[in-house]
Amino acid sequence: MLHDILWQQNVRLAEACLHHPFVRGLADGTLDPETFRRYVAQDAFFLSTFARAYALAAARSQDMATFTQLCELLNGVLQELQLHATYAKELKIELDRVRPYRAVAAYTDFLLATAWQSEPGETITAMTPCMRLYGYLGTELAKTVGAGNPYQSWIATYSGPDFQALVTRVESLLDSTADDSSAVRDAYAYAMQCELNFFSAMLEHTT
Repeated sequence: MLHDILWQQNVRLAEACLHHPFVRGLADGTLDPETFRRYVAQDAFFLSTFARAYALAAARSQDMATFTQLCELLNGVLQELQLHATYAKELKIELDRVRPYRAVAAYTDFLLATAWQSEPGETITAMTPCMRLYGYLGTELAKTVGAGNPYQSWIATYSGPDFQALVTRVESLLDSTADDSSAVRDAYAYAMQCELNFFSAMLEHTT
C-alpha cells in the first residue's frame, strides 16, 4: 500500500522524532513545563490550520465518500483542539494571541498552499505524516510511561484507540486518493521533516 511505502521511505525521520530531546522529555516526564506550554500554544495554532486544510480538501473532493471521510477526519481534529483548549486553560495560554514560530509557520503555509493548489490526494498525503507520526510516538511512549508522568494524558491520547482509528482512516484515504508520484513522495517527506523541525523549535525558543 502507498501509505506503507511512504512511511518506510521516511521512517528514519520518524525515529529521529522519537529520539528527539523534546519527545524523550515527554516519555520520561522531565520536559520543562514551560517548554510544554510553548508546545501547546504552537500546536493549537498548527491544528487550527490542519483543520482548515481538511476543509479545503473536502471542498475540492469529487465524490461524496471522500467528502464524508474528510469531514469526519476534520471532526477528529476539532476534538483534538478541545484537548488543547483544556491544556490552555490549565496553563493560562491565550490561544487567540499565539503567533507561530518560523518552523511552525513554514509547516502551516505548506499545508495551506497544498490544500489550495493541489488535488485532495496530495493534500491528504501532506497531512498524513502528522497523524501517523503522532500515532507512532504515542504507541512507543506508552510502552514505558511511568506512573506520575505529568504528560501521561498526552501519551494516552495519541496511543489510544480513537486516535489510532483516525490514523488508519487517513492512511486508507491516502491510498484511495493519491497516486505514487514524485509530488506525493515529496509532500510526505517534507511534512515529516516539518514535524522534526517543529519539535526542535520548541527547544530553541525560550520565551
